[in-house]
Amino acid sequence: MSPSDSPIRIVTAVILDDAGRVLVVRKHGSDTFIQPGGKREPGEEALQTLARELHEELGVRLRPDGAQALGVFEETAVNEPGRRVQGEAWRVRVEGTPQVQAEIAELAWIPLQPPHGVRLAPLSARHILPAAAVLAGPPGPGQPAGT
Repeated sequence: MSPSDSPIRIVTAVILDDAGRVLVVRKHGSDTFIQPGGKREPGEEALQTLARELHEELGVRLRPDGAQALGVFEETAVNEPGRRVQGEAWRVRVEGTPQVQAEIAELAWIPLQPPHGVRLAPLSARHILPAAAVLAGPPGPGQPAGT
């Protein structure tokens, strides 16, 4: 198997706001929104990668409590034609207000359930957000979805 045959391995974050909406980002030069996150540096654990990437891309700090693994999912990559991406997804909480930084051109808070209202990467639309919705479960009385 050549390097171009193996999937691009990333770690991704599902961040929900108080209204149960999920944060997605769009990189410069792309028209598709993805989960925030990125590739691991050598020796990094998944949550170390997310802490670094979320700080670089959005200026927020990963809260060490409450991180929940959603699973590992594979799908067609949107920003690298002919490649697949394998995302290890985590539902996490952050401190601070996410802001566009580094290679991020735009961020959006979208509904966890379709319709999402933006062009969303297959990895997010088909795998990560459905897994996050199952974890979130139905809202209780007076409780917004996803809390």
